[in-house]
Amino acid sequence: MQIGILSDTHGLLRPETLEALKGSEHILHAGDVGNIEILEALRQIAPVTAIRGNIDVYGPCAELPATEAIELDGHLFYLIHSLPDLDINPRQAGVSCVVTGHSHKPVFEQQEGVLYLNPGSAGPRRFGLPVTLARLQIAATLTPELITLL
Repeated sequence: MQIGILSDTHGLLRPETLEALKGSEHILHAGDVGNIEILEALRQIAPVTAIRGNIDVYGPCAELPATEAIELDGHLFYLIHSLPDLDINPRQAGVSCVVTGHSHKPVFEQQEGVLYLNPGSAGPRRFGLPVTLARLQIAATLTPELITLL
């Protein structure tokens, strides 16, 4: 199963983002959506699970949950926008992957059997960082891939 993972679109959905997510069977958005139409466009590719981020304070994006847990292909994913706000012990909760955003810095890191994945920012370029998202292959293990858009 292929999962598309993005964060921090900040109201900008690039054509390159849509192209990179083609073939995804589910899409996870880790907050700072910025415009609900982004989620509607992503749903044209695959089902979407999304949370709100710190900029999602008005309108429909403000109604998104702050955290979300979803099981995909036998693996539990936990979405939270900012890693310092993590409010559970992922290993004890049986989480396979914690998906975050906020920092705009892509990170793939294993800790105590849990994958911590920040896809970076797919929105406007900030802080001199690349514009990125991630794809994740679910098989016997979780295999992430960073996709640099710009």
